[in-house]
Amino acid sequence: MGGPKALVELEGRLLVHRALSALRDGGCAPLIVVVGAAAEAVRAVLPPEVHVAPAHGWAEGMGASLRAGLAALEELEPVPEAVLVHLVDLPGVTAAAIARLTVRAGPDALIRASYDGRPAHPVLIGRSHWSAVSASATGDSGARAYLSGNTALELVECADVADPADVDTPEQLARYPKPASRGLGARESG
Repeated sequence: MGGPKALVELEGRLLVHRALSALRDGGCAPLIVVVGAAAEAVRAVLPPEVHVAPAHGWAEGMGASLRAGLAALEELEPVPEAVLVHLVDLPGVTAAAIARLTVRAGPDALIRASYDGRPAHPVLIGRSHWSAVSASATGDSGARAYLSGNTALELVECADVADPADVDTPEQLARYPKPASRGLGARESG
C-alpha cells in the first residue's frame, strides 16, 4: 500500500477513522489503536480519547499487535470484560456487524463474525481467554490458532450487514465498492 494502512484514504476518510467510527457506533468503548510502522504518524491523526498501544515487535506480524492490544487493555481501570478485535483494512465491516457481537460481550465470550458461514472479523474475546490468546498469538496468525477448533467459539452471521473483504493492495482499494452499491446502507440504519 506504500505506507501504513491506517493512513490510507478511502472515499475521503482515513481507514483508521473509518474503523474507529464503526467501533464507536457499534458500541465499543474504550477504543485502543495498536500502532507499529509509522507509529507517530498514526498517533498524530487519532482523536484524543483514543488509547494508543505501541506494538514494538510489529514487524513480527499480527501476533505482536494482538499481544500489545491485550496488554494495554489489562492496564485500563476498570479492565474491560471483553475486547472486540477489528482490523483497519476491513472498511466494509459496519457498526451494525460490530453491534451484533458487542451486545453479547462478557468475560467468557468467544464470538466471531461470519459471512455466509465463513468465519472472519471482527472477533469478540472475553477476558477469560486473553492470556491463552496472547500466548498463542505468534507471527502473522493473530488469534487464529486459539480460535481454530475451539469448542467455545460461536459464529454470528453478519453477511446481511457487512462486507468482510480486506484491502491489501492499491488495486483492491480502487475496486472497493461504495456502501450503496453493496446494498448495505438501508440495513445499517435500521
